[in-house]
Amino acid sequence: MEQFQIFTKINYLPTELKSEVNDFIDFLLSKRKKEIRKKQPKFGCAKGQIYISPDFDEPLEDFKDYM
Repeated sequence: MEQFQIFTKINYLPTELKSEVNDFIDFLLSKRKKEIRKKQPKFGCAKGQIYISPDFDEPLEDFKDYM
């Protein structure tokens, strides 16, 4: 449904019903905000899942010519 059609239909409503429509729209927006919220990762949640080899900081053989 296009926005213009919705706007036109809302304009035909009496004032009391416009207020209810406004409240319903606020309800839908607040409901959507709750669904969108992402869980924040907690510090240390990936502990044990990442491995760095012991020779990580050692120079690479490919760059010996440049050193």
